[in-house]
Amino acid sequence: MVDMSNVKLRIENIVASVDLFAQLELEKVIEICPSSKYNPEEFPGIICRFTEPKVALLIFSSGKLVVTGAKSVEDIENAVNKLTDVLRRKVGTKFTKPPQIDIQNMVFSGDIGIEFNLDAVALSLPNCEYEPEQFPGVIYRVKEPKAVILLFSSGKIVCSGAKSEDDAWEAVKKLIRELEKYNLIEEEEEW
Repeated sequence: MVDMSNVKLRIENIVASVDLFAQLELEKVIEICPSSKYNPEEFPGIICRFTEPKVALLIFSSGKLVVTGAKSVEDIENAVNKLTDVLRRKVGTKFTKPPQIDIQNMVFSGDIGIEFNLDAVALSLPNCEYEPEQFPGVIYRVKEPKAVILLFSSGKIVCSGAKSEDDAWEAVKKLIRELEKYNLIEEEEEW
């Protein structure tokens, strides 16, 4: 049995889509965004980097954003608030309602704390792929909540596709239940 209190998950990246509910004049926005790039022939939006919180924002004239690189939902909220404040003060942008933030993907790294024989895992577990010549881990797909977990022989995992931390934990718990069901987790001997 895996002691779930020993399983650790850490947020590595959060990607969110945001609607600011305002049209943006990107030529004016680029002037107030330090550490930004805008080349409309190559990409239709501004690529803006904030150092605090440390995130990247893709800013489009429709008032839609993509925020990536965040380590917490609070980082996304802070970045969006910072941007809207600057747009309001320096560009005069009028917003019709508060920004709508939708989490699209959360990526977690973690450790189950047990080593695995990935050949045995791949032969036993449903919903997984394992091609060691191409990638050194088992790719396990969880249907509900929708997530993908990469499992490595060291017991390290990467969980992506989750929309919340609760979803990531639920996906990891499902993986562990499957590993236990197929006797892929060996009991540690007591001394």
